[in-house]
Amino acid sequence: MINGKTLILRFSSMGDVVMTVPIIRCLEKKYPENKFIFVTRPKFKPFFQEFKNVEIFELDLKNRHKGVLGLFKLFSDLFELNPSRIADLHSVLRTNVLSFLFRMSLKKVSIINKKRKERKALIRDSNKIFKPLTPVHFLYQEVFNKLGFSIDLTKDHIYPASKRLILNTEDFQINSNKLIGIAPFAKHAAKMYPLDLMQKIVSYLQEKNNIILFGHGKLEMETINRWSSAFKNVYSCEALNGFENEISLISNLDLMISMDSANGHIASVYNVPVVTLWGLTHPYAGFTTFNYKIENQFCANRDEYPLIPNSIYGNKMIKGYENAMRTISVEEILGRVNEIIV
Repeated sequence: MINGKTLILRFSSMGDVVMTVPIIRCLEKKYPENKFIFVTRPKFKPFFQEFKNVEIFELDLKNRHKGVLGLFKLFSDLFELNPSRIADLHSVLRTNVLSFLFRMSLKKVSIINKKRKERKALIRDSNKIFKPLTPVHFLYQEVFNKLGFSIDLTKDHIYPASKRLILNTEDFQINSNKLIGIAPFAKHAAKMYPLDLMQKIVSYLQEKNNIILFGHGKLEMETINRWSSAFKNVYSCEALNGFENEISLISNLDLMISMDSANGHIASVYNVPVVTLWGLTHPYAGFTTFNYKIENQFCANRDEYPLIPNSIYGNKMIKGYENAMRTISVEEILGRVNEIIV
């Protein structure tokens, strides 16, 4: 046993926070008597309900912990918890300041090495070094092992059982066929499969399967609700009435189809097969889903669009690359889907 509390810093984004879950499972398995305090946004709390030795410290970035003064209040609040060590899984300005202050207070600190030099080489236009980087899950693992823990994702991780699923039968007339989740949206246009092609996928798969569409926000939900109204076996996540219910449903899926986005990461940590569609980002950047299979990764054609990947997070569109994802054919996606759900 390693004495004392371990503070874990990872504030955003949702996908990155979800990617910590397999690591926490390994820590709980090997160090059940240890206490871990995960510092993150309140909306991410449902991801950690399975753990007995993990406490969530809820950030209040809109009020108490807002701005420079709020950052020092955050340090004060965290210091009062008397942690023995700090695992910074974020390595941004805010957490770097916190890590510095904890080091000045003689606490043991380990900060994720994001391999920024290698990432820049992967996404630059000229002299691009196109080779796979270390998956983020293993970068997280390294942080904890430097603190004195000894975990190995390839040996220590165990998937939990699917969460209990309770559906409102008035909204979901689910039959006994396969349950497929589709998340047709991404935060950035450079990562999103064209909606006209995605509609063809939804239309085909709903004939013999149950389809649940995931999204958020007014514009996304307008499309989702339109498709769920048009197709008999297609349902909107809106009817699930809450994020916890969405997670429960995702854990019971037979398959998830998503962009390079959070929904795929959520599905993967519950051992749900994930088919991921990549636009101007790429699996080589290290943000693949947990225990991914290479045959489930569909990438835009780099022979036609050689500057891919041009960013790590997909927030940059290149002029002339707007149709890059159209090089991923509906037929090849459906072919792989049918192999998985047969």
